[in-house]
Amino acid sequence: MKGIYIHIPFCHQICHYCDFNKVFFDKQPVDDYLKSVLIEIEHTLRENKEPQNLESVFLGGGTPTSLTDQQLGTLLAGIIKLVPNAASLEWTSEANPDELTASKLDILAKYGVNRLSMGVQSFQPHLLQKLGRVHHNEQVFQAISYAKSIGLSNISIDLMYGLPDQTLEEWRETMEIALSLDLPHYSAYSLLVEPKTVFYNLFRKGKLPLPGQDLEATMYAELMRFMEENERYQYEISNFGKENFHSIHNSIYWSNESYAGIGAGAHGYLNGNRYSNIGPIKKYIQAVQSTNNAIHSTHLVTKEESMEEQLFLGLRMTKGVSLREFSEKYTVSLEDVFGETVNDLTNKGLLVRDGDYIQIPPKARFIANEIFSRFLLS
Repeated sequence: MKGIYIHIPFCHQICHYCDFNKVFFDKQPVDDYLKSVLIEIEHTLRENKEPQNLESVFLGGGTPTSLTDQQLGTLLAGIIKLVPNAASLEWTSEANPDELTASKLDILAKYGVNRLSMGVQSFQPHLLQKLGRVHHNEQVFQAISYAKSIGLSNISIDLMYGLPDQTLEEWRETMEIALSLDLPHYSAYSLLVEPKTVFYNLFRKGKLPLPGQDLEATMYAELMRFMEENERYQYEISNFGKENFHSIHNSIYWSNESYAGIGAGAHGYLNGNRYSNIGPIKKYIQAVQSTNNAIHSTHLVTKEESMEEQLFLGLRMTKGVSLREFSEKYTVSLEDVFGETVNDLTNKGLLVRDGDYIQIPPKARFIANEIFSRFLLS
């Protein structure tokens, strides 16, 4: 087990694009939920049969910073008791700028959280409003400034492009402001319209004016150019950073390594099984407190499925997939399994070979999902 993901499903505001398991904070059994999360962590660490070579702990959501100061401190103190070396790992917390007060930043730093991942998305107020975001730019600047002043310098912000009515000029402005903050890491994602979201309902009614595919491709090309010119190097399709500031936790996913998923609706990958937890909050709490187990469904990953995932996930990284590592892991060469597909994509310029690695070249990264689909074995 390389990582632990801990899901905090509470939000004070639901974003119009979000399809994660989340609920409004008000009138929720938050304290009971946090107790259950700690019980599940303890049970998972005790029962897990894999070597526990932990590299990362990640608090996601929802929004961890939706918790009160006391609740946040209780959660972090509990994690430290169960994972005593957490502060020596990459320990990340997601955060909303409007909730990231000085006192919460002090609490995060006190317990050893050493990386922040902030949901900024845009620096245009009208686009933030369309997204259902309630923070304003000054809150972003203040939170980053204070975090740096107390030693929390490993900061990443999320940005989004391909938004309703977003222009190329607005996207460039957002990137310019983001880079002026001089952060070591940036993530940037194109908008995906997911079912069960406000945007999905608007899209079905023809009321979501999205940029066309050509404009979105131009936005992505500009993203890669801006980041390279500012020495934030692309190491994954949507992630850019200085050397030694790449996300260890997300790299666990992309490397097809094992991790625990803790909390309501969380997903994990342990002992060859991909699993998902019970989603509804109260049912999750009941399951954990009565049986120590919140798993809703499990799937034993076959060798064929694992090989597919090795390509799907590994090709997200700019370094690509190692032929040697694939052969060592599966006792069969990548060429024997995927040779015809690799040759076809290489001939079309959609894959390149760089020493031991096959990788997607920059010009083809915008259509990465189409490339991934070619590696389905059945």
